[in-house]
Amino acid sequence: MVIYDSVSKRKRPFEPVKAGEARIYVCGPTVYDDAHLGHARSAVAFDLLRRTLTALGYKVTFVSNITDIDDKIIQKHLQSGESVESITEYYTRRFREDMSALGVLPPDIAPKATQSLDAIERMVQTLLEKGYAYQSDNGVWFDTAKDPDYCTLSRRCGDEEEARARIEHEEGKRHSRDFALWKACKTEDVCYDSALGRGRPGWHIECSAMIAKHLAYEEGEYQIDIHGGGADLFFPHHENEAAQSRCASGRKLAKYWMHNGFVRIDGEKMSKSLGNSFFIKDALKIYDGESLRFYLLSTHYRADFNFNEEDLLSAKKRLDRLYRLKKRLYGQKAGEADAAFKSALLEALADDLNISKALAEVDAMITQANETLDNDPKNKPAKRAILGNINFLGDLLGIGTQDAYRRFQHGVDDATKEQIESLIARRAEAKKAKDFATADAIREELTNMGIRLMDTPNGTVWEKDETLSTSC
Repeated sequence: MVIYDSVSKRKRPFEPVKAGEARIYVCGPTVYDDAHLGHARSAVAFDLLRRTLTALGYKVTFVSNITDIDDKIIQKHLQSGESVESITEYYTRRFREDMSALGVLPPDIAPKATQSLDAIERMVQTLLEKGYAYQSDNGVWFDTAKDPDYCTLSRRCGDEEEARARIEHEEGKRHSRDFALWKACKTEDVCYDSALGRGRPGWHIECSAMIAKHLAYEEGEYQIDIHGGGADLFFPHHENEAAQSRCASGRKLAKYWMHNGFVRIDGEKMSKSLGNSFFIKDALKIYDGESLRFYLLSTHYRADFNFNEEDLLSAKKRLDRLYRLKKRLYGQKAGEADAAFKSALLEALADDLNISKALAEVDAMITQANETLDNDPKNKPAKRAILGNINFLGDLLGIGTQDAYRRFQHGVDDATKEQIESLIARRAEAKKAKDFATADAIREELTNMGIRLMDTPNGTVWEKDETLSTSC
């Protein structure tokens, strides 16, 4: 496999620290609000990386954190009167529900900042002892001037705009780029007791401490294989992570750095300040999670992603082709996936997750499979192999996993579903009594509701048909 490394700005062969293993850390959410498209884009991108490395035979350990103590969380706590714990537990649960709806596999380890205070304190103490940090009345700061390699990761410290963004108007800092490792307690703060004084961790230190605690190899030049996250985290967050980890341990943090592109909504960078932040919970009210996943997958992870509903609908229709093929295999047992198909997909994804090439292979498989079934509808070996291909897509891309008929019922409310099932049951009774006039009338009633019926050997199934006039 080859991976585009954000630091060297080129594709590099993936050569793990330890043969056969892949240890990956991806920055997770700060849980003070619902998950938005930016969270989903990153989660889906690195879920694909994880699935691909697993399919290629690596033993993958995947860690993604939860930031559950932060200025924004505290601000919400002060404004709402709710406890920090209730706020963070609620939004952590919501985040996990949204990611599950998108088919994102849960991390092997999902550490929380508040559960990692021991590791954070140890790392800060080490940095103080080695002279890379200093203490002031406001807390403990990392001294960027003491690290000769600071800014060698992102190479963005010369950017005036970024430099200005790093200037925090707080007393106690020696240099504008220095950043907080431990923040001293303020009157209105949420604080924890430690040998560093009563306070709470800075944002950057938690990821370094969690990697050291849960994921780092014991030996070698690098602590982990791959560190990932959104492009917005490259500077200053990942720069600061790399600096404090390097100075504390004497080893580089990650052998490869990967970053997914920005999310834009109709051309604008997603930003709450612009009023165009798009919550996953809102998208899932209209579109099923797998369609949203497929849409997010369809753009290469490094490219900026421009969200608009027209493209989402196009992606859904493209995915529907796979499910219409799956419907033709209803009741069939799956066999082994075609070796050539698996090889073609893995070859595409092994090239820095070349999703365009991979999805072209999927489209070609669907076309060929439909032609095979058209020419020989009773070809059971072919049916088993085709279904095996679809199941392989479920493992590798996280698509094609739904029931083929239930997928086309999305958007129909529960009350209408009960009405449809009742009409289908009445139609079955009418057919059994040879009352075909009533059975035909019920079918027509369902058709007018935008419901298509399919009589199969396993019973009657139904789907919402967007080509029919619909009232549901």
